[in-house]
Amino acid sequence: MNTDRGVLAFAGAVVLVSLALGRYVSPYWCAVTAFVGADLIQASVTGFSPMAYVLRKLGARAGTAFR
Repeated sequence: MNTDRGVLAFAGAVVLVSLALGRYVSPYWCAVTAFVGADLIQASVTGFSPMAYVLRKLGARAGTAFR
C-alpha cells in the first residue's frame, strides 16, 4: 500500500465510523466527518496530509499525490 491509498482508506474509515457514531451515539460525532472533509480539501490544495506523513514514517511507499 502506498501513502495515497492509505490516506484515502483511513479517511473513508473515519468518515463511516463517525457517521455511525453520529447516528447511534451523538450527533456531535458528525463534526469528525466535517474535519476529515476539510483535511482532504486542504491536502488537495497544499499536497500535505498529516496522515501521509505518519504513513511515510511507518514505512509506506510514497505515492504520486504526497511526495
